[in-house]
Amino acid sequence: MNQYNTLWRTPQKIIFDLGNLIDSTYTGSFNTTLTATFSTIPTLELAADQILPISARRSGENGASAFSVPTDNASVAYQIPQNAERAVVSLSACGQATEEFWYTNVFNTEINTFEEEIGTLYGYSPFREVQLLIDGQLAGVSWPFPIIFTGGIVPGFWRPIAGIDAFDLREHEIDVTPWLPVLCDGASHTFEIRVAGINDDGRDTASLSDAVGNSWIVTGKIFLFLGPEGSTTSGTTPKIDVSPPKLQISSEVTTNSTGANETLTYNTSASRSISITSEVKTSNGSIFPASWTQELTYTNLNILSAQGFTQYTKQTTTGADRSSRGYENTYSYPLIVNSTFTTSNNNIGITASLSRGLDFSLNGPSVFPSGVQSFNGTTSPAFFALSGHQQQLTPYTSSPLPDLMGARTITSQSGNAAFLSA
Repeated sequence: MNQYNTLWRTPQKIIFDLGNLIDSTYTGSFNTTLTATFSTIPTLELAADQILPISARRSGENGASAFSVPTDNASVAYQIPQNAERAVVSLSACGQATEEFWYTNVFNTEINTFEEEIGTLYGYSPFREVQLLIDGQLAGVSWPFPIIFTGGIVPGFWRPIAGIDAFDLREHEIDVTPWLPVLCDGASHTFEIRVAGINDDGRDTASLSDAVGNSWIVTGKIFLFLGPEGSTTSGTTPKIDVSPPKLQISSEVTTNSTGANETLTYNTSASRSISITSEVKTSNGSIFPASWTQELTYTNLNILSAQGFTQYTKQTTTGADRSSRGYENTYSYPLIVNSTFTTSNNNIGITASLSRGLDFSLNGPSVFPSGVQSFNGTTSPAFFALSGHQQQLTPYTSSPLPDLMGARTITSQSGNAAFLSA
């Protein structure tokens, strides 16, 4: 939690919120314990001087502050300190309800393909883009990792090990330092999070949609690193080289001997390049080039067969994010799911196979711990419970370690599972 050091210096309110379905069957209360360990570290990495939320800010009402898109306008406005010399935005975004399995959704023109057999399908395609806009201009994107919760596809997949990132959503970083010459002008500026899918015309022509289904839970943080008090950061207006993503789609429906729709096969591919550059002049008079670039690719194949009761999904997302500060994040998200839904004698059955992975390499100055921080030693650690009880712990001193600037994490899950209701 070192990245939040600036918040620990003043009293804070902590709200625990785990919203989900609550009815006569699913009811009860949570027994929760939260602890924090504080210690001094001689070689503590530089943390942000100020953190601003991109949220609904409902803590004053003791409520959860996450936005729900597209219902909410996920936008905030701030006067950024004029002495900011580095700025990074983190995005948290996760699909819920009709967007929980967004990577299986169909094109809008084909949501009624199996209307009589399984009902209306969810639309806006299997592609999603989480966007960060500053003053209405695109500043960066996140092509999300497909989160699968503990009841997803077949519940047996996630007993006893939960899905990748299901209980610890990773936040995507976007370096907005190139925007500082504009953000540090003393005026108010807007930061907005949007989620886009794909609109299609039924003739294999696609464009980004202005909305998606219900809903995406999104929040963000603005990490600010400040120069000397009273100084002003200036520079050149950002050069924004952002074109719409290149989208390619195709689909085919086959019918059976009765003329009813039997299969739906649809392909989606996307690629996007983003480049934002400027020159930033800081308090000491130095001028440095600031840049943020992203290169992303995406492919998705979905096959609905047996009149929609069987679905095969194969998807891969790859990306490379880089900033002039030395930050680099490269990532790949492969996913294959094959599932079949059956009904017999009022029983519901689901069988499925799954293979998925998360491979990302992180180098340079991230605002979040990479897991490879080196410690020359720690002194006077203490354990604090929320009740106020303090328990002194034994200090731990490690041998000197080399400075490690990055880490690669590879996580994979695969298996087969079945479910049958009584």
